[in-house]
Amino acid sequence: MRRIGLFLDVEPHLGGTFQYNQAVLHALAALPSAHFQVVVGYTSELWREYLGELPVESFRVRSGIIGRGVGYLWHRLDLPLGPWRAVNPLFHPMARDLLGKKCDLWIFPSQDTRGCEFPVPALIAIHDLMHRYESRFPEVGTPREFRIREKQYASICRWARGVLVDSRIGAAQVRESYGLQEERIHVLPFIAPPHAWNDSPPPGFDERYHLPEKFVFYPAQFWEHKNHARLVHAIARLKGDFPDLKLVLVGSLKNAYDGLVALIGELGLKDAVQFLGYVPDEDMPELYRRARALVMPTFFGPTNIPPLEAFAAGCPVAISDRYGMPEQAGDAALFFDPESVEAIAETVRRLWTDDALCAELVRRGTERAASWGQVQFGQRLQEIIETIT
Repeated sequence: MRRIGLFLDVEPHLGGTFQYNQAVLHALAALPSAHFQVVVGYTSELWREYLGELPVESFRVRSGIIGRGVGYLWHRLDLPLGPWRAVNPLFHPMARDLLGKKCDLWIFPSQDTRGCEFPVPALIAIHDLMHRYESRFPEVGTPREFRIREKQYASICRWARGVLVDSRIGAAQVRESYGLQEERIHVLPFIAPPHAWNDSPPPGFDERYHLPEKFVFYPAQFWEHKNHARLVHAIARLKGDFPDLKLVLVGSLKNAYDGLVALIGELGLKDAVQFLGYVPDEDMPELYRRARALVMPTFFGPTNIPPLEAFAAGCPVAISDRYGMPEQAGDAALFFDPESVEAIAETVRRLWTDDALCAELVRRGTERAASWGQVQFGQRLQEIIETIT
């Protein structure tokens, strides 16, 4: 009987990372009980709602203010991690809580360095290394942010028993960046989150969102790497041919939002672009269903969750041709160069005018969503666990 622990240290507002945590939780809960016992340690009470009646042992992990303070100071002084792993169980309640469960493996699905700090057998996710591959963007490329991320991921590769990545490209980047042995890297592609499969409008949806009859859709926080500016320029190029062209954007109104609003004003597109702000998960499937297409010009990968949500909801998809995105979407999406406003505009033109193309993309996306879902995700995670325990 293997005891498998899951460390949940992320809250629902953190989008894709939270959704990945959910997928791992449900995969572990579905493991055969004759061979596995699952222990879930969480730091936020918000997880109680999501744990529900799942057949797992769950407990609130103590935060340990003193231990966290000493750990913060240790990292600030750039002291080696090995001695910290050895001493922190002496006074850090979080370390003692995890060690006390005597698990054969702890899974850390949030790129969490605690999997390195505590002397437990750990399987830790690395979702992206864009600080190395897209360092031109300030959200990952400032000297301080680069240094923090580099130390974090190097520590994961040094101390984790295994590393989870989202794609073959993600595995290659970890090997290239940190020299990690291939047998310690395990590919576990993302899946669409549970809410993506809801097939009816939530109560009050039309009262909350007064949507255009036809629109292009892009749900993403307003970071520079999300590349909203080139998408807006592409919309401006097309407005002369398609006066009814509309773009609907979802994401908290922060980061590069003010600059984007200014650009939209300069291009005369105030009536063509609609901002919905933060949208709860339960409303997202209906937005995908009503959209003409998801157009996602992001520079970051290797892969992303919105295309998977769109596949599940029956929305045509067009995404960047970078990193692992072609691997993720296969023949179920259109691909374009995110550097090129012209390429983005031509892709939007095709989607806006070609009903047969959109219908075919929906068909292929639906098939792709059915071929890789929670069941397959769980089977793959079980294979990984059995390999490293």
